[in-house]
Amino acid sequence: MSCSAPIGVFDSGIGGLTVVREIMRQIPNETIIYFGDTARVPYGSKSKKTIITYSRQIVKFLQTKDVKAIVIACNTASAFALETVSQEVSIPVIGVVKPGAKVAAETTRNGRIGIIGTEGTINSGIYNDYLSKTNPNVRVYGKACPLFVPLVEEGWLTDPITVEVAKRYMSELTDYDIDTLVLGCTHYPLIRHTIGSILGDKVTLVNPAFETARMLKEVLKSKGLESVNPAGEHKFYVSDGAEKFKKFANTILPCDVVETKDVNIESFADTLC
Repeated sequence: MSCSAPIGVFDSGIGGLTVVREIMRQIPNETIIYFGDTARVPYGSKSKKTIITYSRQIVKFLQTKDVKAIVIACNTASAFALETVSQEVSIPVIGVVKPGAKVAAETTRNGRIGIIGTEGTINSGIYNDYLSKTNPNVRVYGKACPLFVPLVEEGWLTDPITVEVAKRYMSELTDYDIDTLVLGCTHYPLIRHTIGSILGDKVTLVNPAFETARMLKEVLKSKGLESVNPAGEHKFYVSDGAEKFKKFANTILPCDVVETKDVNIESFADTLC
């Protein structure tokens, strides 16, 4: 595998761009191939079987781009499909759950950690499992926030409706006296300031996107896959709404997204090679 090969990143929609942003900042020599499954978003309410099928199709597509590693920039897909697809391909595959859980366990002072995410992520209990293994003394409080994804996808990042929804979701967590909150969906860092303003300075927000980029850097280094040359052209693909995606991507990424292409993702077999 060539060190100059790209990194594959995928998400259910636009949320994974927060991970892409951190990769660009922390390891700027890496070239990125991004796929957003915008036709089938959200993933959070779908079954494990369906998420594995979707993830296999996307990984198969990314393999056609000769990627040297894959980042599952979706908490739900990380929870349901990471183990399966990582066993079926010969390149490194990392998710966003473990990096965030590790930092949360190290950050908490009172041992009370909140997790917000999609229904699929929260119901999977994967954050609870990782956190209990890292620090058996922590208490974990999960809260599904299903409305956040469509609000972010609409671009309503500071809209009064988003603020009101966030207040209602966060009210339950404040009753548990948490001092650390994991943003357990890659869409959520885009409304980080709204969430932080509601919870106040006493609660530390953990952004798994930042931690995932750090882990990716470590994995590439350990396997001798770091790019020593400047990044090539980043490429972006979606399963629907290419123009809408491009406009949104250009509001949050530190580079210009000149083109986004639509892909018939269901044409890719759900078995990997």
